[in-house]
Order: sequence, then structure tokens, then C-alpha cells
Amino acid sequence: MWESDALFELAAEPADTETFAALAQRPLGELVAPDWAGALAGVEDQLRSVLSFLAAEVAAGHPVLPPPSCVLRAFRQPMAAVKVLLVGQDPYPTPGHAVGLSFAVDVSTRPLPRSLINIYRELEADLGIPPRTHGDLSAWAGQGVLLLNRVMSVRAGAAGSHRGKGWEDITTAAITALADRRGPDGAGLPLVAVLWGKDAESVRPLLPGVPAVASAHPSPLSASRGFFGSRPFSRVNELLREQGSSGVTWELPPVP
Repeated sequence: MWESDALFELAAEPADTETFAALAQRPLGELVAPDWAGALAGVEDQLRSVLSFLAAEVAAGHPVLPPPSCVLRAFRQPMAAVKVLLVGQDPYPTPGHAVGLSFAVDVSTRPLPRSLINIYRELEADLGIPPRTHGDLSAWAGQGVLLLNRVMSVRAGAAGSHRGKGWEDITTAAITALADRRGPDGAGLPLVAVLWGKDAESVRPLLPGVPAVASAHPSPLSASRGFFGSRPFSRVNELLREQGSSGVTWELPPVP
């Protein structure tokens, strides 16, 4: 039986009537959790520039994913509570899929993305947890798993279309801030990085001294080349316990 083990609840989502243009004008402290606002203050101008770019995309008739209410969702999770950093590439480009958390989709999305199906397959092989029929990973986020895409938006139907538009500076600042919490002797707050694929591996230099679980990406094109059999979930929990932290309850609720 699944039991909730969340340390906190994610903040409520802003109204769906929000626009990227409006987001670009709001104070940073209204867009992200207070401690993230401090960590991202140095790239606030870049963030506003990216949000303005997204507004321009929409104005030009190019749908953007995820919607404004979700684009900064990962940063509404308090930074102080993060103990696992799971790095994704960019959001799913299929309309209705992207929800602002890497690899996750809305609870009603069917069929599930194939990468997520492969994640569930490995979760079952690793910990014996049966795959869920939904793709809502917010229960992981609620335990301090930061589901962070390296690039946090995409033009609908065009994977990778928002690379090089400024998100990399913002997520670099975020990842660096997480690593800095550990201090030079690694005795600070616990942190484990999960790096699936070459894009995720590229952030390793930003995480000096942070233990990492790395493998091939779970996409159908690469999962059989090192993702399957990598046992990431049990390895993350082992590394957390070595740092004096509790592990993550990876079992998701049958119906969120």
C-alpha cells in the first residue's frame, strides 16, 4: 500500500489565465520560492528576458509548453528541501504533456511518454514497484526531488527549439546554488544528482563533490544502452543514507 511521505506540498499553481508577458513583469519572489528567489537573483534579468521571449513566441502564433502557470513550477519547491536533483533535457513537445517537472506529465495524459514508461520499467526492476498508469510525479517532488529540465520551455511540436534562448544560464545558477549548499567539505545539506544522458551529464562540472547516479537516457533510442539495469532509485537512496538523510519513497500513489 502506498503511503504519503511528502515533506511539504508544492505551492498552488497560479491561475491558468496567467501569461508569459505578465510573468515577466512580476517580482521574482512571486514567481519562485523565497530561497530560490535569493539563489536566482543574479540571473533575474536573464529570466525576464526568457519570459519576454516566450511572450513573443506566443504573440507570433507559436504555442509554448508548458503553460505560463507551470513554466517555473520546479522552482516553487523550496530549495532548502531539495535532496535529489534529477536533470531532464527540455519539456515534452507534445501539447498537453509538459507540466513543468522533468519527465512528468499530467495525471490524465494517455498514453504515457515512452521515456516515462522506461523509467517505470526500471523502477520495477530495481525496487519491485509496479508501473503506474499515470505520469504524475509530484509525489517525488514533494519529498525533495527537484525535477529540473535544463531548458524549461519548448515550442509545441519542436523538441529542443528553446535551447540557447537563456534557460541554460538560469538552470546553471540553480544547479550551482544547490551544490554550494554542501560547502567545500561536503558537510552541508544532502544532495544526490541523477544524470540521465549526455545533456544531463554536461552539468557534472557544476556539482563538485556531489555524488551522482549517471547512465544512458531512458528514451527508447538509448535505454537499452545503459539505462536498463542501472538501478538508479536504490542507488540514490543508498547515497542519501550515506549523507545521513532518509531515502525517497519512490512508489507513486495509484491515483494522485
